[in-house]
Parts: sequence; C-alpha cells; structure tokens
Amino acid sequence: MSRSLSELAVEHGAPLSGADLPDVGVVIVNCDGRRLLADCLVSLDLSDYPREKVRTVVVDNGSRDGSAQWLARAWPGVEVVANERNLGFTPACNQGAARAAGASVLVFLNNDVRVEDGWLRALVSPIARGECASTGSKMLSIDGRHIDHAGGGANFHGIAIAHGYKDAPDASHDVPRRCLFACGGAMAIAREAFDALGGFDEDFFAYYDDLDIGWRTNLAGFAVHYAPAAVCHHHHSGTSRRFPREMIRLLEVRNPLLCCLKAYDDEHLDRLLPALLGLAVRRMYVFAREPDDAEFRIERDASRPGGPLRRAWRKLRGTGRTLLRDQRRARALGALDGAPRRGPGDAQGAGRGSVRALSEAALVHRGRARVRGAAGGVARARGTGRALRPVHGRRRRTVQVN
Repeated sequence: MSRSLSELAVEHGAPLSGADLPDVGVVIVNCDGRRLLADCLVSLDLSDYPREKVRTVVVDNGSRDGSAQWLARAWPGVEVVANERNLGFTPACNQGAARAAGASVLVFLNNDVRVEDGWLRALVSPIARGECASTGSKMLSIDGRHIDHAGGGANFHGIAIAHGYKDAPDASHDVPRRCLFACGGAMAIAREAFDALGGFDEDFFAYYDDLDIGWRTNLAGFAVHYAPAAVCHHHHSGTSRRFPREMIRLLEVRNPLLCCLKAYDDEHLDRLLPALLGLAVRRMYVFAREPDDAEFRIERDASRPGGPLRRAWRKLRGTGRTLLRDQRRARALGALDGAPRRGPGDAQGAGRGSVRALSEAALVHRGRARVRGAAGGVARARGTGRALRPVHGRRRRTVQVN
C-alpha cells in the first residue's frame, strides 16, 4: 500500500557551518550545452559553500559546439573529462564520480540548472548530519513560477512521478520528506552509498537512471530525502530537446521496464510482468501518435455497429475465405506434382489433405522460427548486462515508498 506524503515527512537540522561541511565533488554532464554552461557554473561559483571543499568536474560527451575548449579557457579551475562521442548520461556520471576522488559526497547537476546561493549547503547538510544517504533539490522552472520536481515517486510499472510538477510553489513544497528517488538533475549522494550501489547503471544510457539508483538506494536500506531548502531552477529538457524524439521515447519505454526488472523480487515480478509488458506496448502505441486507437479500446466496443458479434462474424468470414484460397492452392500444387486426378466428389477431400499438409509444414516452420527467436531473445537478455541479471538473483524486499 502506498503512503501519503504527510506520512513521509522528516525533520532536517540546521545547515552546517563551513568547518563541518564535507568535501564534495560536483559532476556536470554536458553535450553541446555551451549556451547553458555559463549560467550553471556562475551560479555554482557564487554558492556560499567553502570553495576549497568543492571540486567541479564537467564530463563532455563529444560536444561539437566547442564546449570543452571554451571550458579550458574560461573556467581553468574546472576539471574536464572529454569523451570523443556521446557515451550517455549514466556512463558520464560514473566517469565524473571516479575523477572526483576524495570527495565524501557526490553531487550531480544538469548543465541546464541554475542554483541559488544556499543550494549546495542545504543539499549536502542532511547527508553530512547522517539523516540520509541521498538528497534531492526543490527544482523550480527557470522563471520560478512552477515546481519542476519536489521529490520523486513511481507507479507500479515504473513510471516516474515528479511530485508537484507544474504546480505553483506553496507551503506544501517546503516540507522535507522521504522519497523514492531524487531527480538526477540536482541530487547528492554519499560516496559510501554510491560505491556500495555500484554507481549509476550504464545500461540505461539516460532517463530513469535516477529512479533506478534511488529505488536501489532504498532497497539497500539507505534513505533518500527531499531537501526543499536546496532550491534551484531548471530549463526543462534543455539538452534532450536536441535529440530526435524517437530516440528519447525508446528510452522512456525501455528504462521503466529495466527499473522494475531489477527492483521487484521474483514473486512480485511473476504477478506484474504481463501488466508491465502490456502497458509498455500501450506507451509505444501512444508515442507513435497513431491517429486512431479505437481497435485497442475495449470500452468503446459496445458503441460500434454490431459490437463484438459483428466483428467476430467478419473474422469468421475472413477465415473461410482464407481456407478456400488455401484449398485452391493445394489443388494446384497437387496437379503440378503429378497427383492423380480425382473425381468431383474427391476434390474436397484432396483439398483438405493438402491444406492439412501445408498447415503442418507451416507449423513446423513457425516452430523453428520461434525456437530461433527464443534463443536470440535469451542471448540478447544476457547481453544487456547487469540491468537484467537481478531478475533471477536473490529475492529482494519491496519498498512501499511512493
């Protein structure tokens, strides 16, 4: 049973003084985002967090807009990891985390985010005080008029829920609470927890990686908190809008399934897998923007002329026509093979026998294809790496946080 937000409320202590704050590594992933980086880095530089305790790493994923060169000139204090191509958000985050060695808290920040002065201190303090292992920001729209993310949850088939999305900010968004995940665009996590979890799952490439690591954080017994005092502003999809829509949609359908396959234990997965797959197919259909989904809408069936009986009759007539066509083909094949001529009374029997033979051959062929397809499916599943391995691993408890 899901829990209400009020039941998840927690208390956070006061922000720590500079001497009590830990060393942090801020990881920013960039791909052709030079136009966005300046605002992000300037706002981070103006933070009230002690500068000597902040190490900033920008991982550039094969940018073609000169981002890496510009960073080297304009921000010599920022470490740059330059990839030759776009490796994906999750591999880049792990690269940045590895580069920020010595930092006891890792902070992941999107290049399209502008942070407020006390953001970093408020984000890191709950972790430093031992209240949780990971924190998420209060993310506002870039103009501050709407909530972009105020703690994350999910439904049973892995679709992420950003609490407060598009709402006007009010007092309800100022309450710290436990959550299933923190938005990966402005989150912090203790290095110890990050390493214990194995970092971000690189099979995700991008999207839903934050739900995955947050879900796994909870399952591992760590707490994830929404920290409303850590305020930032977000250009929603400032980078992803550059990419073709179909590339993004594929990740948005596949990755929720990966989250569920990894997080549910065998008992729950056995019950939920048919629904997970069915809803994923439905999402693919919706994303394809088909003009009419009437054939998939059972609730509309009664209003259609003739209803289900008429549709069944149409299918039956179609089946009859198909059988008749197969009989004619069978007789023609028999004649070509030199089969003995039969009288008019035997033609129907000959047709049935030939149809039966053709049907059996088709079934054999289909069975072979199915076996080949199944074997290929297993190979692909194994080839996806660790994202699918936990399905058949040890049993896991299920987190009821929503």
